[in-house]
Amino acid sequence: VDSTLPAVAEELLKEIKKAFQETSHGTDTFSFRLKFIFGPSAVPALDLVDQRSVTRVVSPSGRTAYQVLGSSGKLYTCYSSCHFCTCPAFGFTVLQKSESLLCKHILAVYLSQAMGACQELTVSEEQLTSILLAEEEDEG
Repeated sequence: VDSTLPAVAEELLKEIKKAFQETSHGTDTFSFRLKFIFGPSAVPALDLVDQRSVTRVVSPSGRTAYQVLGSSGKLYTCYSSCHFCTCPAFGFTVLQKSESLLCKHILAVYLSQAMGACQELTVSEEQLTSILLAEEEDEG
């Protein structure tokens, strides 16, 4: 988990990861804390994890991005290394208004990492570049 998250958020994600490694049990014991720290993003993020909507995309060189199939059916690209998502909610509530730590898509990435629930997709360097550039073309 990237150090841009507050320590309390990082600690909670570490606890979830440890609990899943030891017992593989659900997030029920953590749901109150998730809602307290991450606000309205918590429940939709858990839904995305339950639906296995998070895919870790890896190239042969080791470059990694995450793709999250949003509840609207749109595919968003997330970068956990720099704490960024291409969704409109991230731009508005996280960057512009500073109302939230992160959007539901990035939280789903962090939770799926902690719970070992990421799907894996290995792509060529060219395919990963196309994924990354497709986001820029959508915006431009």
